[in-house]
Amino acid sequence: MKIVDVVVLLFSIFYFIPSQIMAEEHEKGNIVRWLVCGATAGLAVDIGLYPLDTIKSRMQSKQGFIAAGGFKDVYRGMSSVVLGSAPGAAIFFFSYKFISSNLKKNYSQNDPLIEAISASLAEIAACAVRVPTELCKQRGQVMENAKLSVICREIWEAKGFRGFYQGYMSTVAREIPFSIIQFPIWEGLKRFIAKNKKNGKCSPLEGAACGSFAGCIAAGLTTPLDVAKTRIMLTKTSPPPTIIATIRDVYSSGGIAGLYSGIVPRVLWISGGGFIFFGAYELAMHFTNF
Repeated sequence: MKIVDVVVLLFSIFYFIPSQIMAEEHEKGNIVRWLVCGATAGLAVDIGLYPLDTIKSRMQSKQGFIAAGGFKDVYRGMSSVVLGSAPGAAIFFFSYKFISSNLKKNYSQNDPLIEAISASLAEIAACAVRVPTELCKQRGQVMENAKLSVICREIWEAKGFRGFYQGYMSTVAREIPFSIIQFPIWEGLKRFIAKNKKNGKCSPLEGAACGSFAGCIAAGLTTPLDVAKTRIMLTKTSPPPTIIATIRDVYSSGGIAGLYSGIVPRVLWISGGGFIFFGAYELAMHFTNF
């Protein structure tokens, strides 16, 4: 099955949901709420911490940090993020909340496995938007004087529509283990805090701190997969290398240090981003709880 077919299938699974279920959720007002809150969280973190992401991408690039731009023009390539961040995050949180809420109707309310499965499926769905955004963003971060229109035209002329999904599988391979680690920790910490409070609720600030801690752990452990994803997205040869081949190449040229290149800005970006991301989400959920 081709990558484009996978993307179409995912949209079919997640967005052509039986009308009865959709009507039931719509009556609760949850669909719009999840989409809006997710979009708010995505924009807040991607725009706020973009320079750290640029530094991380340049450290992981094959040409090296200085050749990729160093500390110059750290907001380069941000136009793709402005366009894709909100819909990508909105799809993720809608999918996560929809799947987890329906699974919890039939299973345990506090099962980490449900949270891990829900987050993994949500990441797969969100990657339909996230991968083209990430691809254009990272190429903009390491290519000097490259406008979004130039990057898009170059990708289209080289590989057509499927070219925008180069690195789809490596992104999914990074996001699934990341989510399996992050979301059960986030939800578990929130439950622990709520259980030890008189009102039985976790505040948006506490939820943000839980997200930051969970993201820090997940980011550190999945850095080699992030390095592989970055290298694959920046490769302009056809066909692009596989995940395993890329990891082997990085290890043979840089050893363990190469596999963990960019870990410091990645951990700082994800932990700081986790605080902003989950904080913005929790706050938006709080203010939309009518």
